[in-house]
Amino acid sequence: MRANYLFTSESVAEGHPDKVCDRISDEIVDLVYREAAKTGVNPWGVRIACETLATTNRVVIAGEVRLPPSLMKKDKDGKDVINPSKFKAAARRAIKDIGYEQDGFHWKKAKIDVLLHSQSADIAQGVDSAADQQGDEGAGDQGIMFGYACKETPDLMPAPIYYSHKILQLLAVARKKGDGEVAKLGPDAKSQVTVRYVDGKPSEVTSIVLSTQHLDGSWDSKKVRAVVEPYIREALGELKIADDCKWYINPTGKFVIGGPDGDAGLTGRKIIVDTYGGAAPHGGGAFSGKDTTKVDRSAAYAARYLAKNVVAAGLADRCTIQLSYAIGVAQPLSIYVDLHGTGKGVSEDQVEAAIRQNMDLSPSGIRRHLDLNKPIYAKTSAYGHFGRKAGRDGSFSWERTDLVKALKEAVKTKAAA
Repeated sequence: MRANYLFTSESVAEGHPDKVCDRISDEIVDLVYREAAKTGVNPWGVRIACETLATTNRVVIAGEVRLPPSLMKKDKDGKDVINPSKFKAAARRAIKDIGYEQDGFHWKKAKIDVLLHSQSADIAQGVDSAADQQGDEGAGDQGIMFGYACKETPDLMPAPIYYSHKILQLLAVARKKGDGEVAKLGPDAKSQVTVRYVDGKPSEVTSIVLSTQHLDGSWDSKKVRAVVEPYIREALGELKIADDCKWYINPTGKFVIGGPDGDAGLTGRKIIVDTYGGAAPHGGGAFSGKDTTKVDRSAAYAARYLAKNVVAAGLADRCTIQLSYAIGVAQPLSIYVDLHGTGKGVSEDQVEAAIRQNMDLSPSGIRRHLDLNKPIYAKTSAYGHFGRKAGRDGSFSWERTDLVKALKEAVKTKAAA
């Protein structure tokens, strides 16, 4: 492990074109879960994989679903087809909440196409009844998923992504409150923070990049910095800003045209922003728009949950966990733990055994343990899926540290044996 180095991560705001699409896709996931609960449909049967494209005053929602009857209608031939009205309404609410009321992208004026269709029967048969565990769910796809935790921040996240998110979150809250000049900022923004590490610990910030949309066309970079700098300093808190820190605030100058009007957006293009800012590996699968039979989402949540509990238990200062799956197979093909040389008297083998003992990592087991069959996903779509506070509504349940005691006991028992 290097002791002294610079590391950089970026974040993007909820109004970034790709994040608009992530938000709409996750609003659709929540809509399906809500309608299932409202109409008495078993939430375990919910299936959705929803992708969104956004450009100038245009939104396209596509994918495959298994829907409650309340989201269907009869066509002219009497066949059941998808009713687009509630999907369109959910998209418009999301766009409005983000703050888009501009000529090029407006929540009320944008044309919305809903191109959802029924889930493939070939996929459904493997997911509904796993090849290795009949009657249980199989994984919705093959793939590898990673979870990570470290002791750099209170939420056990890497410092560069933690602070990049925090800058944009503070600006979004202030913008929506509408107090003073910060209300003239637009929804679209990107941040980037470079942190100097000394002896393996975050020491100071050496560069700060922020590009933010502004609605007043007369503003220049200097004016934008004057408005946003107090929020940046607040976000960084006790982390020192280096005396020679380089500030790049709207480095190209004017940034008035933003969001999907300035650049097309797609679901799933900000997977590093969604996770650990590049400080840990990524298996390549996006989260937003997917129900939790899709291990791209649920197993990544489980891996973060386990890694965070390992670090919170004091078993290591850093922990990376990899899980792997095959489509239609319930149990993971492999579990891999790396403590990066920071283990506290425990080995990776001991931690792997403790994990297997304390959590069923099949899709059904993960959904049960983390209580994922709920409409809790829209709020995950911006500012990261990890390092967030677990909510009373069940959101961010994978951020709990309620497995600490069990992991400690399991490791102790393994060592004694």
